Amino acid sequence: MERQRTRVQRRPVHGVLLLDKPLGLSSNQALQKAKWLLRADKAGHTGTLDPLATGVLPLCFGAATKFSQLHLDADKTYETTVRLGVRTSTADAEGEVIDTRPVTCTVGQVVEVLDRFMGEIDQVPPMHSALKKDGKALYEYARDGETVEREPRRVTVHDIELLDMQLQGEAPQLRLRVVCSKGTYIRTLGEDIGQALGCGGHLIALRRTATGPFDVSEATTLDALESMTDDQRLQALRPLADLLPGHERVTLDAEHAGRFLSGVRRRGDWPNRERVAVFGPSPTDPTQSVLLGTAHTQGGELIAGRLLSPTDIQQILEACEAQP
Repeated sequence: MERQRTRVQRRPVHGVLLLDKPLGLSSNQALQKAKWLLRADKAGHTGTLDPLATGVLPLCFGAATKFSQLHLDADKTYETTVRLGVRTSTADAEGEVIDTRPVTCTVGQVVEVLDRFMGEIDQVPPMHSALKKDGKALYEYARDGETVEREPRRVTVHDIELLDMQLQGEAPQLRLRVVCSKGTYIRTLGEDIGQALGCGGHLIALRRTATGPFDVSEATTLDALESMTDDQRLQALRPLADLLPGHERVTLDAEHAGRFLSGVRRRGDWPNRERVAVFGPSPTDPTQSVLLGTAHTQGGELIAGRLLSPTDIQQILEACEAQP
């Protein structure tokens, strides 16, 4: 007899959940589990983490998905372990071993090589990545045994900190903390560092500890989320405005707020700003403000970007009032 699936009653949920993604799950699998637990009708994530990787993954629910794209440009911080002396087909522990070499580098050589990878560098995206070529993900080509030409991409490594080092023994390795720009492939970085040391290498551990303003110390796990009550899960969500760090805050009165939400430009004495977070008075409590959307200012005009709908705003206010 076929087991009957439990039907989940979906509902509007708005906010950002900082998830500490577990090992072995794809970002989408983790998202779907959190979406099911919150019974949310709309959700998305702000960039992927490989199944091999753990760490902070901001998940956006409801109206927060309108601003998730803004977070893709954020700098990232990773802690990773590079196993030296062994190269694999995927540059990580999931691939087949394709080369082994003795590790003969010195501490001084390690420091010199790490310095070489600081600043702006060019990376060739790995075949085992979600980057698309001719509408097809590179990992799909790799799965079929194909290798395609990839253009190098310019990325920025802001800092590489050597946390631990073991150059002798059966498993020589480096443990690193890397602060980098969006689009940096840490697997490629680890493999390239191994090549530069003359022994090759591959990643055996990868953890994202920060993305933009979000730190893994503030994140919750799926197990913790599962053990929470429904109210506690909703309280674990952060406000939409947390996705807008570095945005200039502009607060409008009720009349201007209504017109702004209709897409009408507003005039004021604002200096030119590329990133603005616009707030207006709460319809239920004028002493409180509520996020209306993003904008930019030019020539004294406030020009709308991504806007919340009146329904979004009403649902957010109702959720705030319902919380104890």
